[in-house]
Order: sequence, then C-alpha cells, then structure tokens
Amino acid sequence: MSKVLIIGAGGVGGVVAHKAAMDKQTFSDVMLASRTLAKCDKIAAEIEQMHGRKIRTKQVDADDVPQLVRLLKEYQPAVVINVALPYQDLHIMDACLEAGVDYLDTANYEPPDVAKFEYSWQWAYQERFQKAGRMAVLGSGFDPGVTNVFCAHVQKHLLDEIHSIDIVDCNAGSHGKAFATNFNPEINIREITARGRYWENGEWKETDPLSVSRIFDYPGVGEKKSFLLYHEELESLVKNIKGLKRIRFWMTFGESYLKHLEVLGNVGMTRIDEVEFEGKKIVPIKFLRALLPDPASLAAGYSGKTSIGCLCEGVKNGKPKRYFIYNICDHAETFKEVHAQAISYTTGVPAVTGAKMMVDKTWKGAGVFNMEQLDPDPFLADVAKRGLPWHVEER
Repeated sequence: MSKVLIIGAGGVGGVVAHKAAMDKQTFSDVMLASRTLAKCDKIAAEIEQMHGRKIRTKQVDADDVPQLVRLLKEYQPAVVINVALPYQDLHIMDACLEAGVDYLDTANYEPPDVAKFEYSWQWAYQERFQKAGRMAVLGSGFDPGVTNVFCAHVQKHLLDEIHSIDIVDCNAGSHGKAFATNFNPEINIREITARGRYWENGEWKETDPLSVSRIFDYPGVGEKKSFLLYHEELESLVKNIKGLKRIRFWMTFGESYLKHLEVLGNVGMTRIDEVEFEGKKIVPIKFLRALLPDPASLAAGYSGKTSIGCLCEGVKNGKPKRYFIYNICDHAETFKEVHAQAISYTTGVPAVTGAKMMVDKTWKGAGVFNMEQLDPDPFLADVAKRGLPWHVEER
C-alpha cells in the first residue's frame, strides 16, 4: 500500500482521484492538489459521498518548483500522477527528482508560446532519472497510453512484424452544446489546428490541418468520417515498434464542431500570441477558454459512446495478418460511476493503472519510459478490471 499525490483537479483529475480512492488495497492514502483548492474539495466531497472514503486536498501551484518540492517532502508519496496542464510537466518532473519521488503523466510537454508537442524535452530527463534511481512513465492516458500498450500487445502476442498502425479515435457522444471541448479547450484547439503529420517509409510527412480524411467503421458506433492528425504517441511508437513502415492517427469531429472551429480560426480567436485589447495584453485562445464550458461540466447530460483502438497490419509465420484492438466506453455509465464523461474516464483510469504498476513494482526501472517499453500484459489485465475492457478482432 502506498500514498499517491494527484496534481490537477479538472475532469481527468476527478476521475483519477475517484478511481484511486476506490482502490484501498493499492493506495493507502490519496491527496488531490491543484491551484484551486475549491475544485479539490468539491471532488473530495463527491468521493466521500459516493465511495465512503476521505481523501486529502491541498492548494499548490504546479509552476512553483520549490512549493511542489515542499509538498512532496512533507507528504512523501510513492508516486505523483500529473494530470495538470502539459505546460507544467517539466516543473513537476524537476520537483519529483529533487524530492525523490516517481512520476507519471498522461500528456507530453508543450511550451506555452509554441503550438508544438514532442517528447524531446522529457526524454532529455533520461539520465537524471537514471542517476536518481527514479522512474518516470510518460503518457499513461488512453491515447497516448492504452493505444501504446495495445501496440505492444500486438507486437508481443499477435504479429511477428507490425508493418502499419492506424490509431483511430471516435467520440460518438452528444453533450447538447453548440460548441465545447471534451478536455482543456486551449490544449484541444492547439492540437487540432496544428498541421497533420504521419510517418511512412522512414520519414515524417506533413499535411494541412484537417485536410486528409477517410471513413472508419468503429465497433459499437458504426462508420464515421475521421481526420488525420499528429498525435504524440506516434513519435515514441516509431522508435519502439520494430519493422514499422507506416503509422497514422485519426480522430472524428462533428460538423458543428468543425464549423465553429473554422469561424473561430478565421476571426483570430484560436491565436496563441498576445494581442493588445483596451491597453492590456491578452492571448485570444486563453480568452476563448474562459468563454467555453468547463469540460467537467459536460458530464451530467452526456450520452453516447467512445470507440478507440489500433488497426495493426503485419505478418505472422510469414502470412499477412490484420488485427483491430479496441475499447468502447459509455458516457452515461462513466457518469454513474465517477461523475465524469467518457473522455475524462478513458484518460483517468489508465493513469491509476499505470500508478499501480509502479507502486507495486510490477513495472520497475530507473529512467524515463514510454508505455510500449513496459510489459503490456499486467497493465491490460488491470485496466480491463478497472473499467476499460478491451477486445481483439482479426480482420
């Protein structure tokens, strides 16, 4: 049994806190910390009411490394689950190194002033974590996270060589809003308006934003138009899946979402640079974030399902084979269990499974690890029992 510190009290942070509190056998003590203490206290009250367990709460500024270090040394958790903003990853990693605590996150670092995400900044911590004898696990959400582990499972059990991977992500749910994002609006819009990128025949290729699409048949949902995006797990999977010739990432968007996004982009509301307004400097996308619904607030009325998986093609015993490995998650069911919509749930549950793998030493090592570098079997067994059952189809 181990203490766990969760940093971040948004939609995903709420799921992580609920699910960690529900696992009394693994986590002897749970603390939820955020810049806004009231958010932590609200989640803690829900947990006590729904699951009969008290958790601790604390105010902390994740950009303030000395403050983080003081909290870590005072509380002494076995692991930090970072579900704060991606801008804060490096600060939290620095604090974990100084305090001697293992680290896990669900999304890779992004610099605030450039709409660009890549693992280089976090991979640069490899030697420091090795020397400290500490473990950092990157991207233990769903995508990245479970999708990486799906690929590792296929590589270990189903195919001798994987030649192509298509990661496909469909949210067929409805929240009833004209325009809203399912996770932090700023991060969501930066990701979707960036240029598309995929890897083929040993090199990266780029596309204009949302310019490439195709129809995929999603289990539990049906056929949906899906758009090629760049997503962070592609970068690590290219390094760690042997024999790969092509990897792409696809995501669905509703017509209303795309229409609103186009208009907002045309009028400059998705800009990430400062503009002057009435004598003050503001960043348009940050102002837009303040106007849009809090993603956590969407959960109560959400209906429908998510369907996310990996389509892997390759060879087994010299013969071509094709497998689809996936999960289906229901928005209404996740709300009943932890008062969250399925996007938050599918990200938060794997973070708790990843933390369990670390604290009970199922996964061990010193350094910085991506999910596909670790044994997929115990992770997939645990995440299925914890609420995300997965399925394999030969196609």
